[in-house]
Amino acid sequence: MKKKGVVKKNDKRRVSPKFAGILAVISIVGFSEIVLRNFFEISIQEYSSFLWFMIMGIGFLIVSKPRVLYQTSKKHFDEGSFSRLTTFVVGIIAIIAGVLSLPFVDINHPILFASMGIISIISIIFIIVQTWIIRN
Repeated sequence: MKKKGVVKKNDKRRVSPKFAGILAVISIVGFSEIVLRNFFEISIQEYSSFLWFMIMGIGFLIVSKPRVLYQTSKKHFDEGSFSRLTTFVVGIIAIIAGVLSLPFVDINHPILFASMGIISIISIIFIIVQTWIIRN
């Protein structure tokens, strides 16, 4: 008589270490903003959107691997290159939106707010894809 064993499913999710590091930095910035405001009554709220967009922009640039993208563009441009190019462009837009959101630049325009909203939505989608959908 054969016993039926439970077959373990190899269901490992793969999150890139760079992406996890970027998420950690964003969490640290949010936590330090809360701590500074509540315990020391120091408000960095004017600079918080700058910090968030700069971290997201630099993170998108790191994940897009610009050197690999440049080398690939010389040889052949495939589907992976297109996703890297899209990530690179979103990273550049996030950095520009971060710089334009600084208090001393003080640009309040609907296009800037729309680009900030779009970048935030894209970031949420990237987090969902990187964390729950991509698997080994």
